[in-house]
Amino acid sequence: MRNQTNVLSRRNCRLAREKWNLEPKHPLLATLKRLSEDFKLSVLAGDLILLQTNWYVTHAGLLRIARRNRCSGMRVRFIRELSDTAARRFAFQATVFKSKNCKGFVGYGDADPSNVSPRVHGAELRVAETRAVNRALRKAYGIGICSVEEIGSFAEPVPFSQESKKLPPQPINTNNGNFGGPKVRDRLCQLIRHHQLDPNLVKSYAVDYCGCKTLREASREQVEGFVAHLADWAEKDPDALLCQLNSYLSGKEGAA
Repeated sequence: MRNQTNVLSRRNCRLAREKWNLEPKHPLLATLKRLSEDFKLSVLAGDLILLQTNWYVTHAGLLRIARRNRCSGMRVRFIRELSDTAARRFAFQATVFKSKNCKGFVGYGDADPSNVSPRVHGAELRVAETRAVNRALRKAYGIGICSVEEIGSFAEPVPFSQESKKLPPQPINTNNGNFGGPKVRDRLCQLIRHHQLDPNLVKSYAVDYCGCKTLREASREQVEGFVAHLADWAEKDPDALLCQLNSYLSGKEGAA
């Protein structure tokens, strides 16, 4: 068993170095080693994700921990008095039972359009339930790191001025990566380098933000608004931004 844990720890560290460009003696690898040993979480299986300088456990990882520890079951209750279906605001209580005689570990989760990614707008009910289950599982098995599904998104789209709305749309050419012209493109590239963002994920997010099928259809004002929005979010809540960008990984990989 000890040998299996050591193999998992070494594999996790190797994959983390390759995936997130970590130096061999980076402090995050020491934390990853401890998480591997304590909870047998796997980077390859998607149990863990690195956002900026913090490790986050995933819903799948928590369920695997529960299964390995022979979790007796869980109960989830919709909290009607704290919810408002018209406003798409939902709250749940989850109770995890580690054994038949366990009194239960309780966790609460809420979600509304203001604290979830724009990518999952309309699915607030499910997000709230998942957050409640994740928190209950973390309490039951003593997992101190937050789950990625619990991270909220509080960024607001950058409003356009009346003057900019009056300007006729100017289609942009993205064949050469020209996002709205040299100045806008340079600013975007600078943001990507400074915050070490994935250019392809940023492009996917930009398409969603501008509401177009491709960036080629976006106006210059839309792209400028996106760049301003990206810069503001990167400064105020970089972890939430990375969570938003990483949500496009599942789409690219064909995950549900």
